[in-house]
Amino acid sequence: MNPADISLVISVWNRRDDLRENLAAIRAQTVPPLEVIVVDNHSHDGTPEMVQREFPEVKLIRMPHSRYGACETFNIGFASARGTFLGILDDDVVLPPDFVASMLAEFAKEPGTTAILSPRVREPEMPEWFLNSEAYSRERYMSTFRGCASVGRREVLARAGFYDQRFFIFGNERDLTTRLLNLGQRVKMVPSITVYHKAPFGMRHGKRSLYYHVRNFWLWSFKYVPWSKVLSFPFRILAKGLGRKGGGQGLATDAVGTIGLFDNIKAVPGGYWICLKATLAALWHLPYCLRHRQVCRAPDFDLPLR
Repeated sequence: MNPADISLVISVWNRRDDLRENLAAIRAQTVPPLEVIVVDNHSHDGTPEMVQREFPEVKLIRMPHSRYGACETFNIGFASARGTFLGILDDDVVLPPDFVASMLAEFAKEPGTTAILSPRVREPEMPEWFLNSEAYSRERYMSTFRGCASVGRREVLARAGFYDQRFFIFGNERDLTTRLLNLGQRVKMVPSITVYHKAPFGMRHGKRSLYYHVRNFWLWSFKYVPWSKVLSFPFRILAKGLGRKGGGQGLATDAVGTIGLFDNIKAVPGGYWICLKATLAALWHLPYCLRHRQVCRAPDFDLPLR
């Protein structure tokens, strides 16, 4: 069978067993991709050796050290890809056998202004209020995409500049989507395609996750949001309690990575201090954000808090 014109790109760090299951699911695709690119961020658990030994068809890129962020490693994979379409995959996803075929079939029905298609994602600990929400099951255009398993048009993503490497990790999907919206492009959720993601639902716990989520929220805001709304964010966050995992009611259904922010702040030792440091770090990057500032007024543009 002829391969599809799509390059699947995976960034990995010390996830040997998860990556093995991921690559096995890719190998079982009903329509094979043109290529699979794995960018290994200097893993020390035998991940690259496993890829070379068990999946010799995979193009493996080995980074010289582990201090690269996910944005940079993904960009390296994107830049080396040959396909017309790019599959953006986390190392811990498991694709259904028809993922490639179904995604490209959906793209064939879309106008050229659809830059990214994002599937429905199932994750551990997904609450009933989220699973039963209309937004989870309705085909719709979005203000961000699920970076764990989406497909985009390579030429358009390259024109938008791929990921902003200054984000390092977390929130980079929303930033890229906003630049796509400013180019007149759109991102669409396709719930008829479901992918399993092993990471627990909502915001990942820990100091690192909290720091980059808060810092990158401000970077994104400084780049694209009207100043009147930026100044109102601290009051809105405190008033609404952004993304309480138990609160539900459809909050932040696109930006699922922010759900549970307040729980994380309370659970992480020194959580409020980490938020302050992250905010000060974002202010340090303000000159960069101002140089790249382009307020987004596209109809699909939406804030991750309501």
